[in-house]
Amino acid sequence: MNIPDNLMYTKDHEWIKIEGGDAFVGITDYAQGELGDIVFVEIETEGEHLDQGQVFGTIEAVKTVSDLLMPVAGEVIEVNSALEDSPDLMNNDPFGKGWLIKIKLDDPAQLEVLLDANTYGELISS
Repeated sequence: MNIPDNLMYTKDHEWIKIEGGDAFVGITDYAQGELGDIVFVEIETEGEHLDQGQVFGTIEAVKTVSDLLMPVAGEVIEVNSALEDSPDLMNNDPFGKGWLIKIKLDDPAQLEVLLDANTYGELISS
């Protein structure tokens, strides 16, 4: 199971990567494995401000539909348009080309409640 050390994680299996005052958000390798083949991603929240824990979109896999939750509060400033034609990028490269949204962070202090790689690894192995 791939769990990069340079990311922070939620208990709901989203990851966040900070770059300056912005952050990229995606789903973890564990999440994509549990979902199976991802066939559709719906994110219609670009330009919206959302609170931590709010739904920013949905992922449809062969066997289920799952909500995507904001790891921290912020404005959705970009959606990964490549996922429209290739939602399987989330299966093939969940920590790279399969990112979901880019957000402008409200409060970096909210990152303190997220999990580091070791803690997330313990969560999914228990």
